[in-house]
Amino acid sequence: MRGRPNESRRDGGIDGTGVLRMNLLSFQVIFQCKRWQGSVGSSTVRDFRGAMVGRADMGLILTTGTFTAEARREAVRDGAPAIDLVDGEMLCDLLRQHRLGVRVAMVERVTVDAAALAAI
Repeated sequence: MRGRPNESRRDGGIDGTGVLRMNLLSFQVIFQCKRWQGSVGSSTVRDFRGAMVGRADMGLILTTGTFTAEARREAVRDGAPAIDLVDGEMLCDLLRQHRLGVRVAMVERVTVDAAALAAI
């Protein structure tokens, strides 16, 4: 997905836009980022969906925190456009998987087994 941040301070709940291209299909996508330690609730998801109307085919909310169970249900509510949710754990996994802004190092740890050595 290619996109750009929303430069307006009055973004209406939209932090950025982009286009997701999948083979012959393209989708307009908007996203919102929440730098939270706590949980994002269902009202945030509902407000974001309202901001999506007429502006995008898909929505994405990313947070450094978590989502409440109600927010997860609201994101996939029947009859409403689905919104993908990415919590802090998933965000870290994606950054690690795609090597975006992170370095991954495998570290071998060796400990002495004193009982095994004493038995020799």
